[in-house]
Amino acid sequence: MSEKQMIQINRPFGPSIAKVTMPPEIIKVLNDYVEKIIGDEKKAKELDHGSKLAGNVKQEFILEEAFLETSGFLKFLGLSVANWIKISNKQEIKKFNVLSSWIVRQFKDEYNPTHWHSGHVSGVGYLKVPKNMGELKQKNKARNSNGNLTLIHGAKMFLSPSTFSINPKVGDFYFFPNYMMHSVYPFADTDEERRSVSFNAMIDDSIYDVYKS
Repeated sequence: MSEKQMIQINRPFGPSIAKVTMPPEIIKVLNDYVEKIIGDEKKAKELDHGSKLAGNVKQEFILEEAFLETSGFLKFLGLSVANWIKISNKQEIKKFNVLSSWIVRQFKDEYNPTHWHSGHVSGVGYLKVPKNMGELKQKNKARNSNGNLTLIHGAKMFLSPSTFSINPKVGDFYFFPNYMMHSVYPFADTDEERRSVSFNAMIDDSIYDVYKS
């Protein structure tokens, strides 16, 4: 995997949000791993992570530490976070410790309520997205948010929106601070899967702790 990557930083309402494109080989190895776990009922039960997460979805399971290392996914996360922090804060992290990483398998009528994560930094990337996530009941609405991720921060004010809506696309990976509240809307009219991968990680306390003396 190349050390070079295109990274886009968004700062729609204060905290910066990074958008990175996952390399095709990372998407494939993650999807292959998911399919392997799905096909192994005993393993899927062993790795089940749903009781520790907020989602009302079909299946959520943890990624094994050995897989994180050998798949190249851990390297991708570390490089992306390092670039994000360097561009945003002009600081170089020396520590990147993943606390957990997990898969979310979401189907029609399922959702993820407003919540936030532990650690210092978090993120979500998309491995599968339905071609069509359904129409709105009222056709005159300006925006269809079916299946979207919405990041939430603060309160709506003049020239300062409090939400940032993301239409998921395969390969897009978004990085944000752990405290960023977010939710995922349900979708309809399809039996296809919306599959994502998330993580929580710690970085240098000296960089994260902006209140240090």
